[in-house]
Amino acid sequence: MRSRILLLSLLAAVLVGGCAYPGHDARLVPGTSTAADITSYYGAPHRIWEDAGGGHTYEYSSQPLGTHCYMVKLDAQGRLIGVEDTLSYDSRFSITPGMTPEQVNRRLGQERTRVTYRFSGEEVWDWNIEPDPGSSYRMRFNVHFKDGVVLRLSQSMVFPTRFGWDD
Repeated sequence: MRSRILLLSLLAAVLVGGCAYPGHDARLVPGTSTAADITSYYGAPHRIWEDAGGGHTYEYSSQPLGTHCYMVKLDAQGRLIGVEDTLSYDSRFSITPGMTPEQVNRRLGQERTRVTYRFSGEEVWDWNIEPDPGSSYRMRFNVHFKDGVVLRLSQSMVFPTRFGWDD
């Protein structure tokens, strides 16, 4: 019985810890929170982007399984400016034809997968995103590149398999 309680307590701690993310954390206060605070709460970022003026953006992507990417912007003194979920609807559709892969990565964060289509000459990157309201299907946002720049955008639904998982 004692080991069962310990196991349940450990599981609860893991689940609660997994719920903490920069987008909705009251501990993060613009102008007050520091880079050290952020890394102590969330660990090392997936990537650190250098910004104009000496600031940095910390990338916390939940890909390949999650549906969010939080870009945490810091000023040159390492203080928090703000946090943005770059896989939100408005952010996704700020991607425009002609953008480079680096510009897309900087805007949306780490992609889930990259697939190259030999006959069309396109490379397609995708990200898991939140489903449309009322939908139970998982969704993916796709950026199509050709000749090293964005050609177009698309979205696709992920239909569940009979085994209850998908790729």
